[in-house]
Amino acid sequence: MTALAGLRVVEFASIGPGPHAAMLLSDLGAEVLRIERVGSNGWSNPVMDRGRARLALDIRTPEGRDRALEITDHADVVIEGLRPGVMERLGLGPEVMLERNPRLVYGRMTGWGQTGPLAQVAGHDLNYIALSGALAAIGSSGAPPPPPLNLIGDFGGGSMFLVTGILAALLERARSGCGQVVDAAIVDGVNAMMAMFAGLVPAGHVSMDRNLNMLGGAAPFYRCYTCADGRYVSVGAIEPKFYAELLERLKLPAEMAAEQMVVDRWPETARRFASVFLTRSRDEWCALLEGTDTCFAPVLELDEVPAHGHMAGRGEIVDGVWQAAPAPRLSRTPGRISPSTDGAARLADWGIG
Repeated sequence: MTALAGLRVVEFASIGPGPHAAMLLSDLGAEVLRIERVGSNGWSNPVMDRGRARLALDIRTPEGRDRALEITDHADVVIEGLRPGVMERLGLGPEVMLERNPRLVYGRMTGWGQTGPLAQVAGHDLNYIALSGALAAIGSSGAPPPPPLNLIGDFGGGSMFLVTGILAALLERARSGCGQVVDAAIVDGVNAMMAMFAGLVPAGHVSMDRNLNMLGGAAPFYRCYTCADGRYVSVGAIEPKFYAELLERLKLPAEMAAEQMVVDRWPETARRFASVFLTRSRDEWCALLEGTDTCFAPVLELDEVPAHGHMAGRGEIVDGVWQAAPAPRLSRTPGRISPSTDGAARLADWGIG
């Protein structure tokens, strides 16, 4: 038995955080039925699209709309990631669905949110994190901030908060018997993720200045270095005892430990670290530092991840295909990767003809 066994989720096809949220729920045992447009459905993804039943349906037609409503009458959760107002214009908004199915949890995934001056404006991950203060603190000074993939916005501030809201609404439904709408906006989620910095900056513990930001790469003990073979390693020895061990294993003077937090010394210390790391290949540094308390890890390419000893030991590779294991890992009702199935079969299981 999985944690979400029996939970019925209808996902209206989108890209990015919506499908990722549906994958997370599927991995925890939910039965996910994706309603997608006939023909193309955007970016297909054999990993993130796992665990679905798929049904092609043109929800722009009256027949498709009525069929979608019939299906969501049998659902516990709906996930949609369209621009605000689109589902309402299609006759598939939360007011219609909740009137028919009062226990429904209706999850809405957007960048700007359902309300606000930018709600109707197009955007992507990079734009959303730009508005949160996160992007300004990333990268080297003197150059524009680099796009940090779309991990921070789409998935950190997006799908993770959508799933959190859905699970919270389901827990409340168990008490009240009523569903509700979850307005998950990436800008809201990233703002919540920035709470640590919003508190630490005025307290004087960190700076968001890219020349001074200890967690942004300014500190020599929290950044990446180039190795002799052109590959990279990462070090994150913030705590004094970890920094002292790093100095020892790099054969650098122990006296440098006293200057760890002296910002004026950071550029010179970084040059010394860089010079040392250039003397060995990445794998040679792994042999010397991996598994120690130097807070070290090699910077792996994506195709290297499954073969790494720790990742292989955690079961991140399934049937010879790169797969992220279901997360988080539950002790009594662990998640599992479900095979994809036919939409008609899922409808039959739900008692829909």
